[in-house]
Amino acid sequence: MASMPLPGDPSGYGPGGVTPPAPAGRKPWLWALGGAVAASAVWAGAVFATGGFGGDPDPELAGYAYTDDLCASSDFSAVTDDGDYQKEEPDDSDEKNPEHFGTEHAALDSMNCNIDFEPANADSDDYSSAWLYSTAQLHKKTDPGPEFEATYRAYEDQKRGSYRYRLKEIKGLGDEAYLVTQVDKDKDSDDESDGEYMILGVRDGWLTYSLTWSEYVSSSSSDDYDSDYDSDYGSDSDSDEHMAATPTEVEEMLKKTAEASLKKLRQESAK
Repeated sequence: MASMPLPGDPSGYGPGGVTPPAPAGRKPWLWALGGAVAASAVWAGAVFATGGFGGDPDPELAGYAYTDDLCASSDFSAVTDDGDYQKEEPDDSDEKNPEHFGTEHAALDSMNCNIDFEPANADSDDYSSAWLYSTAQLHKKTDPGPEFEATYRAYEDQKRGSYRYRLKEIKGLGDEAYLVTQVDKDKDSDDESDGEYMILGVRDGWLTYSLTWSEYVSSSSSDDYDSDYDSDYGSDSDSDEHMAATPTEVEEMLKKTAEASLKKLRQESAK
């Protein structure tokens, strides 16, 4: 390890320095020993403070703590408040909605919540559904910051079938946040694509959090952007047919859900 500059060096307290003259009445070797001990103490303190001896840095968990039920610590009101979606009731008594699971570990705590929604005006022939998957991870050994942006930038290079992905940086959420939108290659404008698959990733300290929105609109319930729709109903139609949420609508839902859920998780962690 290279020598570290020390307080008092160049006057002689650091490695290779010249020992200062002893004050009158004291033995030279005792004074030199005292200077060496003082210098060593400063050097050791600096190394410990910077992790130079291999010690793990303290994780910056930003007030979050593990919970085994992320669903109970989440706020999904941004999805349901407008009246377009409602929580889907399971057909089978053995099924649960929402579902949660988690793992607590010395290095990484993982928390997950899956919740299914359906159109608020859905009838028995409507198979439209929306799914929201939320995950929270507490990194307790390694800072996720240096790799977080790269994780989401990687979507920009993915081109699968008829889809590509658009990335947008989101301000005001945690330390950094990114929104990924699946875009139909065949459409001229990104804004024309339905918000059928979108991901919001947030980093707050050493916590990483993500929301994944996926929506399916059955052909029996809606011909969302079919030109026949406008000719039959007009733009001011009162039809109850469900239409997929737009990317702008989904973005707002995800941002509000993330903000409210992280606040709730932090508050419950403080209890």
